[in-house]
Amino acid sequence: MKKISIACIGCGSRGRTYLSLAAKMTDHYEIIAGAEPVEARLEHVRKISNNPNFQGFRNDQEILAQPKLADLMIVSTQDSMHASSCLAALKKGYDILVEKPIATNLEDVLAIEQCAKENGRRVLVCHVLRYTPFYKKVKEIVDSGALGDIVSIHMSEGVNAFHQTHSYVRGHWGVKEKSSPMLIAKSCHDLDIIVWLLDSQCTKVSSFGDLSYFNEEHKPADAPPRCSDECPVADTCQYNANLYKTTQRTWLRHVWPTTEDVKTISDERISDWLKTSPWGRCVYQCDNNVVDHQVVNMLFANKVTASFTMTAFDDGRNMEIYGTKAVLRGGEVCLEQTASDIIVTEHHTGKKTKMTVDPLEGGYEGHGGGDAGIIQELHKEMSKEDAQDMKSSIQVSVRSHVIGFAAEKSRVLGETINL
Repeated sequence: MKKISIACIGCGSRGRTYLSLAAKMTDHYEIIAGAEPVEARLEHVRKISNNPNFQGFRNDQEILAQPKLADLMIVSTQDSMHASSCLAALKKGYDILVEKPIATNLEDVLAIEQCAKENGRRVLVCHVLRYTPFYKKVKEIVDSGALGDIVSIHMSEGVNAFHQTHSYVRGHWGVKEKSSPMLIAKSCHDLDIIVWLLDSQCTKVSSFGDLSYFNEEHKPADAPPRCSDECPVADTCQYNANLYKTTQRTWLRHVWPTTEDVKTISDERISDWLKTSPWGRCVYQCDNNVVDHQVVNMLFANKVTASFTMTAFDDGRNMEIYGTKAVLRGGEVCLEQTASDIIVTEHHTGKKTKMTVDPLEGGYEGHGGGDAGIIQELHKEMSKEDAQDMKSSIQVSVRSHVIGFAAEKSRVLGETINL
């Protein structure tokens, strides 16, 4: 079995996650090079690579100016940089593993797909939910026919209110023009799962949503532009940036400028960082403009209807799949209320079949085991004869992106979009 050699553009949180997993699978992968402007992150990757000949570069231009260094390029930069890095790497002869979303607009998504075709290269998209034990089990049940013919699906994603403020208010994805619509940035995972389960072409999309809460209208009186002890609601605000020092410190590791263990960072250093960091801003006084809730309605060619709700004001993913023989319910609510990940209820007999996925194998942390799952299957996926047979190839993944961009168009224009 030939090892896959790997280079990476963007050694932030997502890039280091994939490289750390690949570094443990020494029979499958060899880490050759990385590009990252933050020296500490690049040195971290150099260390975990266990490769004395590891080559480090400051950015994508530097690494792509070299002769082809590896078989596969991981592209895990900020969303707006995906297109330029992917196109250049494909033309250089690399296969690609790209973080979702593929790009921040549909034109760039299609350009990457076309470039891969023209250059005979493969692009695998990090739609990691397809590689989790939970969604693999759901797909197995649907394909088995146990539910009968699928008539409709409802899925929801509760982003978690602090996650919303961390990523989509204060963070990198808060301004649509600098990133992408919220639905693409956060929930193309979920649209992809709907497409995967139904295996049919979406024909119509309508959508509604808004930025209702994280705006000036809800700013407490006399609240300063940055979180501080002088804020009149400092002690009660659940979005107080000082929570990065206590209950929300785990979020700190995603944005802290070094690779230090966040548990060891002093409160004083965090306080100093918050004085100038975007993550120290009052969540009601940021420049964010992406939605904090949205609903999407979809009609598929096989006459199945699907709906998806994204909201900042819940936590976790849930699903209901309605078939002619049975209904499947699963996700966070099902687990909390029944101690089962999935329950299938037969219409004719009322019989309930309860199922769990191994929490050690996946559970619901870290994309439910999907991060590890995609790296475990990456070698096999890249070895398939036909790129379209890859579980989350760009040819497959483009479909959910089309739905997401159409949904945003529908939301803005107030029209049903015919695909």
